[in-house]
Amino acid sequence: MNQLIAIALGGSLGAVARFWVANGIYAWLGRSFPFGTLFVNVSGSFLMGFLTALLMQRLMVAVEYRAAILVGFLGAYTTFSTFALESFYLFEDGNLGKAALNIFLSAVLCLVAVWFGMLLGRTLFGDGAYPWLEHLPYVQMTFGIFAAFLLATLAQFLFQRLNLTVEWRLISLILLLGLIAMSTTLWLAFKLFHFQLELSEILGIFITTNLFGMLVMWLGTLFGNWLWQLNLLR
Repeated sequence: MNQLIAIALGGSLGAVARFWVANGIYAWLGRSFPFGTLFVNVSGSFLMGFLTALLMQRLMVAVEYRAAILVGFLGAYTTFSTFALESFYLFEDGNLGKAALNIFLSAVLCLVAVWFGMLLGRTLFGDGAYPWLEHLPYVQMTFGIFAAFLLATLAQFLFQRLNLTVEWRLISLILLLGLIAMSTTLWLAFKLFHFQLELSEILGIFITTNLFGMLVMWLGTLFGNWLWQLNLLR
């Protein structure tokens, strides 16, 4: 009974928090895309990973408190049903590109967020769960990020030159992102071969490269569009 009361109290606070946060995001960015739902789901996934590591490895709090926070608050703060409904409405209205982008971003970013939250929590509160982080080839990775940025800039130039539709641009960027993420993951797995990475760690690297890839490619397309408007690439 105490656990049910804790979940109910946490759930009520989580639902109110989601309402405030989502509406604040929509007031800032508008409702042309499900920004609010995407933000609460991604931020909630990060908190789920981080707080799970904190509550399970460091604080060891009572089960009622864990249930109130993880099941109640975060369960009500995040919302899969609203994500599904908004994606359905986008499909129904003919916004196939936005619907596909919402599904892709929600799946990838939420997985990245919960993994990164767990990674951060275990790093701060655990006993060195990921020792290979200190041996990553950061200099070479920096050059790779710059190369991905240039590829995205060139892709935006080609999009403008060929006057491609939004759907074809989205498909092209997803394919390019997948190629970059897959090749980067295989390269890092080879570099860290002597650590004998587990499948979950390789999957985490793949998801993280997708996240950074999306960010870098988004910045590259913005830069390419800016150069196009300045007539510097024509």
